[in-house]
Amino acid sequence: MIQKTILVIDDDDALRKTLAIGLRGAGFYVLDANGADEGTQILNKVSVDAIVLDRMMVGIDGLSFLKQMRSNGNTTPVIMLTAMTGPENTIDGLAGGADDYLAKPFQLRELVLRLNNITKHSTQAAPKMPDGLIYTDEEFFIVSPDGKTNLVSLSGEEKKLLINLTSPMGNISAAPPMVAKRLRNKLNMLSSELDVVTIRSQGYKLIYKPRQDGSKTKEK
Repeated sequence: MIQKTILVIDDDDALRKTLAIGLRGAGFYVLDANGADEGTQILNKVSVDAIVLDRMMVGIDGLSFLKQMRSNGNTTPVIMLTAMTGPENTIDGLAGGADDYLAKPFQLRELVLRLNNITKHSTQAAPKMPDGLIYTDEEFFIVSPDGKTNLVSLSGEEKKLLINLTSPMGNISAAPPMVAKRLRNKLNMLSSELDVVTIRSQGYKLIYKPRQDGSKTKEK
C-alpha cells in the first residue's frame, strides 16, 4: 500500500506535534507547518494527499488560506479543524473549499477515518458537488452569487432524490415524476445553474450549467 502524505497546518505547537505523532502511528507520512506562510512554502515544493488545516491561526487564518489555495487551482482535499461550532461555521468552511469539517475537541481515530475517506475519494476522482451546492447537517444549501447561503427546503422524498443525484454527481436515479418536478422547481428558484433533467427510460439526472458570463456561484 502506498503511504499517503498529510500536511498538518496549525499554529498550536503542542496540538500540531500531537497530531503528527498520531497520524504517523496510523500509517501516514506527515509534514507540518506552523501557519499559512510555511504551509504555502511546503505546498510549492511537495504534492500531498490531504491537508489538515486549523481555521483560527495567527496571521492568515485558515479559511482565508484555503480560499486563496483554491483560487490558485490547488484541489488537494482539506479537512478544516475548528473550535467554532454550529452549521453556519460549517457552511462557511465548506463554501470556502473544505472537503470536510471537524470540530474540536475530536478523537484521533475520527480524524484518521475522515482522512482515509477524503483521500480515497480523491484517488477515485469522483465528480464533485456543483459550485454553490452544499450538503451538511443533513440539509442542502445553495450559495448565491452574492455569497448568501439559502436552505433548500425539501420534503423527505425530494431530499432522498437529490442525495441520490449527487452521490456522486452524474448519478441517474428513478423517482416519481411529481417528486422530480418539485425538486426541479425548488432548485430553479434558488439557482439558474442547477436543473433536473429526464433521462429517457432511466430516471433523472442533476446537471450544472455555469453562468455564461463566467462568474461563479461561490468564491473559491
